Amino acid sequence: MALLSYFRDRENVRILKMNQEDAVHKDGKKETPLSSIAQAFEEISDLINKNKKETGNNNDNDDCKYVDLQLKPFCEACTLVSVLFGCLGIAFKFAEMEYTAKLRDLLEASKDFNTLSSVVDHDLKNKTVKSPGSHTRNLRRVRQGLDLIRELFQNFLSAENHTLKKAATTAYQQVCAPYHTWAVRTAVSAGMCTLPTRDQLLVNINETEKSAEKEMRRYIKASLDVIKTIDNLYIYRGITLDW
Repeated sequence: MALLSYFRDRENVRILKMNQEDAVHKDGKKETPLSSIAQAFEEISDLINKNKKETGNNNDNDDCKYVDLQLKPFCEACTLVSVLFGCLGIAFKFAEMEYTAKLRDLLEASKDFNTLSSVVDHDLKNKTVKSPGSHTRNLRRVRQGLDLIRELFQNFLSAENHTLKKAATTAYQQVCAPYHTWAVRTAVSAGMCTLPTRDQLLVNINETEKSAEKEMRRYIKASLDVIKTIDNLYIYRGITLDW
């Protein structure tokens, strides 16, 4: 069943990628997977910042009191990120499978829960926040996936991490490695040798150096607002982030 679910996710990603390749911006420019992701997260970021301005709240530690993201639109934006994991090959296979499985659970949960906070509050009430398979735990893992891509992009654009392998290795070690078992860390480390080159990745995502930098910076900035908002949902409710 897990294997069938995995291949179904892969097919959905393939179809999504094809649709994105055929999409066209309003200004006549062809839409790419990366520009679609950046646009989706900018829209969520705009909602967060609009809400903060309307409530007069500029304290990051209190964002969660005023910002509550709709679960289904959030999941739909996160689905676009799956394409990027697919472009990174075997090295990120575990991250891709974990990410898509957790995201699929949250999409299913959106039939019963309208917002991210309602998911967390439900698990708090039932004392299942950190239980394997809980929606709140899965949200934590999806958030981790978003942060992994953000960190990878940040490294990819820096002079110190020019190669994709170095950018990806540093991102994984910082974001995911502390929460993975030795076996998973070892497998990921071995898989890093199979990553595409920097130029191959740009071809895979249909970008040039210049356009990739523009779209990556858009995602880095917008996703950080989303990640902070998710973290604040936990912090405000007394849930630690070290898991």
